[in-house]
Amino acid sequence: MIMTQNHTKQDVTVNVGDRFPLTIRRLGVNGHGIGYFKHKVCFVPGALPVEVVVAEVTRVMPRYLTAKIHRLRRTSKHRVTPRDSYADVAGGFELENLAYPEQLKFKRQVVIDSLAKFQPYGYRNYEVRPTIAAPQEYGYRNKAQFQVRMIDGHVAAGLYKPDSHDLVDMQECAVQMPQTVHVVRTMVKLIEELDIPVYDEDHNSGIIKTLAVRESRTTGEVQLTIITNTPKLIHKHQLLDAIADQLPEVVSVMQNVNPGDTPLVWGDQMIHLARKDAITESLMGLDFKLSARSFLQLNPEQTETLYEEAAKALDLAPEDTLIDAYAGIGTIGLSLASRVKAVRGMEVIPEAVADANENARVNGITNAEYVVGKVEEILPQWQRDGLNFDALVVDPPRAGLDDDLIKAILKTKPRKFAYVSCGMASLARNLRRLTSVYHVDYIQPVDMMPQTARCEAVVKLSLRK
Repeated sequence: MIMTQNHTKQDVTVNVGDRFPLTIRRLGVNGHGIGYFKHKVCFVPGALPVEVVVAEVTRVMPRYLTAKIHRLRRTSKHRVTPRDSYADVAGGFELENLAYPEQLKFKRQVVIDSLAKFQPYGYRNYEVRPTIAAPQEYGYRNKAQFQVRMIDGHVAAGLYKPDSHDLVDMQECAVQMPQTVHVVRTMVKLIEELDIPVYDEDHNSGIIKTLAVRESRTTGEVQLTIITNTPKLIHKHQLLDAIADQLPEVVSVMQNVNPGDTPLVWGDQMIHLARKDAITESLMGLDFKLSARSFLQLNPEQTETLYEEAAKALDLAPEDTLIDAYAGIGTIGLSLASRVKAVRGMEVIPEAVADANENARVNGITNAEYVVGKVEEILPQWQRDGLNFDALVVDPPRAGLDDDLIKAILKTKPRKFAYVSCGMASLARNLRRLTSVYHVDYIQPVDMMPQTARCEAVVKLSLRK
């Protein structure tokens, strides 16, 4: 049956379900194989460069096709067997079938391709260094955020299939720290035993939507957050008793209320259910308090590498004042506080700012202070108030720097500037404007999330002479 059809410029009709041989030319930014059928781009998840596949069309769009591998005709020498049986089904395992050294090359190429697309000033001459490998290819993720739904009459928890809300029930997950998955699977059993209603998207009913579990690499402590559709959590006391009995590693139990059908995982209301309200992680020799909504990189071991690369890019001196923008719980700024005269930071999430200031106090850091607010508003205000700063480190969300912040940076012109990025497209786009004042000394990719297409990079920028 023809579900969808489209006519290309060559008037070639392509239908969902059609099959054809396809040579994979390269990997796209999301880790999908890219080939061309009748000059039309075709994305094939799980396919690797130089492979020849029989592609089966799954979607027809005006400018591109998507397809799945019906059969492999020629296999890449870099193809490996994934540890996760659903690596080609659930999102978040895009590169698990690609040998790790090739993953590192791909992530460097993502940086280069993004630069070529947005073409910031002088981009052809940028030094893009080889990607720094993660010490662990598996078992590194300190946080699991699994959706909870009913499948065939049973409670299930896992991740969605790409571009869908079809849940994959994940019994195990090789990239997660083992305790995170153990806690999720135990919770699935308890929710089913206690007959607590789970969320039903079709009817916007039920209670439990998502389980967020974070593990501390240093202490082994685990924090569990139950994200619910309503403040009411039936059988709450029985559930908490069972958690205390069966999951002694869980030292903090929180409830987050996120009502209704929304693409956001977290809501605004947080309820402390049991034991502590936070756990502790150690980075760069410092202890950090992590409340449930606090942002922390998913790979704590490689996070230290990332922060050291930021420190190298900043080349800090004892007389410097460092601005820590998009500060989260203060991990970057506090890690570097001993190398400068003062650290000032800002973050929009009040709980994170409270954690940042508490983390400074706990670690005996007296030269750092964090405030609530948008960096693009606070930075100019600080300058008007007479705060002179020498160094700036930014670690923005995937969308990149706010336009007003870029204007503020170009106006204030901090002498030392390190840009930590998790979105290579937004980084390249931001560099188009920043390079009117700054020179890109180098870009250092860092692999924070092996087996995925995601890449991080640290950029060293210096004022043009």
